[in-house]
Amino acid sequence: MPGIRTSLWFDTEGEEAARFYTSLFPNSEVTGVTHYTEAGPRPVGQVLTVDFTLDGQRFTAINGGPEFTFDEAVSVLIECADQAEVDRYWAALTEGGEEGPCGWLKDRYGLSWQVVPLRLNELTSDPDPGRARRATEAMFGMKKIDVAALEAAADAG
Repeated sequence: MPGIRTSLWFDTEGEEAARFYTSLFPNSEVTGVTHYTEAGPRPVGQVLTVDFTLDGQRFTAINGGPEFTFDEAVSVLIECADQAEVDRYWAALTEGGEEGPCGWLKDRYGLSWQVVPLRLNELTSDPDPGRARRATEAMFGMKKIDVAALEAAADAG
């Protein structure tokens, strides 16, 4: 069976980003670093790739140059157990980045993340269509997801 991992293209910040990400998540580590050689196209010794895991999920960061940048078409989704986890990841990842709507953000490297409490899916897929609609409407008005506000909105009917 083939191995599958996510590859992230950076200009030059791949190692810095990998070390930042691995500092945030449990069971995470940088597992390998390669460097450019005389074969180029970047200076000899500059970091080429960084292999790392985030809570067991494998990633590779490549320092490929400025030709490609991140956009919101691809994001990393964090399923958070509770509001405390949402708050922790949101604070760390928005530092130097920017908040977006509905639990989305861009970190300091431009990578998009979705910081989502598990409770969000439960509320927005509630068997009672009114509760689901009210929770969904509340989510659309949020940046960082607020579980208590979602529950209050769902119960407001």
